[in-house]
Amino acid sequence: MHNHIDLKKHIRSIPDFPKPGILFYDISTLLAHAKAWHATIERMADALRPYKPDVLAGVESRGFLLAAPLALALGTGFVMMRKQGKLPGTTVRHTYALEYGTDTIEIQQDAIAKGARVVLVDDLLATGGTMAAAVKLLEQVGGVVPAAACVIELTFLEGRKKLNVPVETLLKYDS
Repeated sequence: MHNHIDLKKHIRSIPDFPKPGILFYDISTLLAHAKAWHATIERMADALRPYKPDVLAGVESRGFLLAAPLALALGTGFVMMRKQGKLPGTTVRHTYALEYGTDTIEIQQDAIAKGARVVLVDDLLATGGTMAAAVKLLEQVGGVVPAAACVIELTFLEGRKKLNVPVETLLKYDS
């Protein structure tokens, strides 16, 4: 229904954010445009249906914005993967290397049923560090990860090479 919409027209690029030399692809303008946002969710749902997910896992914070409506579109549940210290109850965490220092993501220990098919969702695939860590964590708590999905892929950073699962992306930027 919304297949004619050019989603790239709704992504704003902001130079030197969050630091000099970085071009930031801002999805705020996509979220704010009803038809483009609807088309985004429809296209991602179409791309993910063949993987037959039982549940979607969204990575804090923009991954939540995608995973929640996608879960509705696909008829699945949605679980949150968060920064350390944000989730109540018993959690399982995974610490991974960043360009400078480390970061830690967590999931609730009982969030994923053993053997559940979990598709990982985030807004952007850059270096792949966060997504690779999230896949490891999902597998660690007993999930099976058939795929990951993002709206935007920065292909020049070759993040998909870090991932041992297929990645569905809607928009590719090569610089």
